[in-house]
Amino acid sequence: MPYEVLKIKKKMNIKTLSFGCRLNAVECEKISGILRTVVDTAILVNTCSVTAEAERQCGQTVRRLSRENPNVVIFVTGCGATRNPKLFESIANVFVIDNADKMNLDVYKNALKTANIDISGLKIDSFYGEENHLSKKFIQVQNGCNHDCTYCVTRLLRGPNVSFPYDEILSDVRSAISNGFYEIVLTGVDTASYIRRDGDKLVLLSDICAQILRDVPEMRHLRLSSIDPASPEVPKIIELMKSDSRFMPHLHLSMQSGSNTILKSMRRRHDADKLRELVKLSDGKVSFSADIICGFPGESEELFNETADLIREMGLINVHAFPYSPRPGTVAATMPNQVNRSISKKRVKIIYDIVAQNRAEFMKKQIGKTVSVLVEDNNIARTPDDINVKISGEPIPNRTICDVKITGVKNDCFVGLRV
Repeated sequence: MPYEVLKIKKKMNIKTLSFGCRLNAVECEKISGILRTVVDTAILVNTCSVTAEAERQCGQTVRRLSRENPNVVIFVTGCGATRNPKLFESIANVFVIDNADKMNLDVYKNALKTANIDISGLKIDSFYGEENHLSKKFIQVQNGCNHDCTYCVTRLLRGPNVSFPYDEILSDVRSAISNGFYEIVLTGVDTASYIRRDGDKLVLLSDICAQILRDVPEMRHLRLSSIDPASPEVPKIIELMKSDSRFMPHLHLSMQSGSNTILKSMRRRHDADKLRELVKLSDGKVSFSADIICGFPGESEELFNETADLIREMGLINVHAFPYSPRPGTVAATMPNQVNRSISKKRVKIIYDIVAQNRAEFMKKQIGKTVSVLVEDNNIARTPDDINVKISGEPIPNRTICDVKITGVKNDCFVGLRV
């Protein structure tokens, strides 16, 4: 879900709470490292603004944290806080940090100077939810976006594309390996738009993937977060996945729709044929999932069916489908023919039902195969195609990467044996 709450491992006695994308979770970890240099105890909330519901949940959560922790400084940052700071500014002991300043130590120092509580004696009284001890490590490679999709508020809140130097990325990967993470996920706002100049050469996303695979032989698994199917890098990525078994053969596409009419209205840069080309190029060796927006302005029943039919044709094995949410300041928010939300929600269910059938058919074909998996918790592991598998037998430590033979399917989950 776009407003899924993600918990990140505690840093000292600084608690972090992340809403929305995995990038927010990665940033929480970086910011907590910054905070450790100026305060022993604090709560950090990285908010999301991708939908109105995401923003509402962020506000509700921060109010609760403030009420239950009246003597703790709470820093609130991220897209929700940047787009709608007034939602948080009146809450006790809350300091709103704009996206542009979230990595700036001085901003936190200045905020603490104005705190109306003794920061030397802070104590967190209540922080609900168990912390998520991730088995994989997310590494940020870029931030921001240069495109102008009509529905997207994120690009307005995070600014233009900024691609990080390869040396920094490589250092982060090696640090993760040294800390026991052998599956690495490269992430960003628009990961496929990664571009930097190295002398006379342009370095693109496929280049840094190939370099990481070459420079870090001890890394066992490499993955990518959501990727724009319009990017000319995607075919290169698919070929790299087919040629190196450590590059997990699964792509999550920011597809959004399967109707050319709607894609054009969204100002997306791909069309349905481009999506078909990627599936054809994969030659059955790469699986796909996607983001889907249901009920975009002007989406008739006929146009929605075009999306549904393409999802069946592509054989998507998972989706993140959600109703369109008008975001103030975007072009789509003022478009005519807005779709009733109740209709959008029904379309979301239809999409999930189609994908459930796709996944069931896909999973049946995997029975009997042996795959390399990452153990995440309680012998539940993640297959290369990003599907859970329950491993029978003795307990296996989290973060272990091992081979598992898939023996069956139960409750939308593989079952298997370690080999």
